[in-house]
Amino acid sequence: MKRLLAGLFGFCLAISATAVPAQDGGGRPAAGPQSQEQGRYRQQLWLVPSQDSSILMRTTVFRPAGPGPFPLVIINHGSVQNPEERRKFGQPVFAAGAEFFVRRGYAVAVPQRPGHGETGGPYLEAQGSPCERADFRKAGLAVADSIEAAIRYMSEQLFVKRDGIVVVGQSAGGWGALGLASRNPKNVMAIINFAGGRGGRVHNRSNNNCAPEKLVAAAALFGSTARIPVLSIYTQNDSYFSAALSRQIADAYRKAGGNMDYRLLPAFGEDGHRLFGARDGTAIWEPVVDGFLKGLK
Repeated sequence: MKRLLAGLFGFCLAISATAVPAQDGGGRPAAGPQSQEQGRYRQQLWLVPSQDSSILMRTTVFRPAGPGPFPLVIINHGSVQNPEERRKFGQPVFAAGAEFFVRRGYAVAVPQRPGHGETGGPYLEAQGSPCERADFRKAGLAVADSIEAAIRYMSEQLFVKRDGIVVVGQSAGGWGALGLASRNPKNVMAIINFAGGRGGRVHNRSNNNCAPEKLVAAAALFGSTARIPVLSIYTQNDSYFSAALSRQIADAYRKAGGNMDYRLLPAFGEDGHRLFGARDGTAIWEPVVDGFLKGLK
């Protein structure tokens, strides 16, 4: 009988470990895990509510071994203005970056925002056109709305701590993270911005920016209310946001009152804009981020 009970217990544990996607009342997938955990870093697909109640963001979740609770990192992807390219947008993973944080004891969530890839739904972060009418502040705050929605939901999970959250973003995701900093959410400890901005590479031409003066002005608006510590990392050969432009963004943010540690790293590969997403880029930014995180404690 003991063996039978042990076998039944093991069977139940196996079932509970197999994430069977839940459904809402209409037979549609409900928020929560959608697959089994895989690999050393417990990679798993989740559906996470967005700022639009009808859209669930496809989200890649990683976490350390054990039940937690773990401090949370939200990693946020870039974007494109072309609707067809957004429709084909792949599921963001940022494996090297996620692994960096998991090894340091963080749970990591990488949401795919509305209007991108299989998450679908309306694109909520359009910057506007033509460039003369671009509203980069509005676009950044729309991304911030998505980040806040992910934070709210993930913070409710038993394996996640409710405070000490770190928000990381690349490109448009980094710009949205600066937008979030302007709101000073109390449970967010720090922001890490990799190559953040909007309006880069117009017509896919290197260093051809849409209204860069508007981008700098929007950075000042974010900095005027932001008090959360921010680490901003750019490279010498970023084809979206040149070294000169990234300095202007950082200077405007800081002069307005924002708390930002700006780092301009050496050229990386053919385009430094890809630094955070490249596995061989980790060794370059790792000591900078480690130093920043240690300084927060």
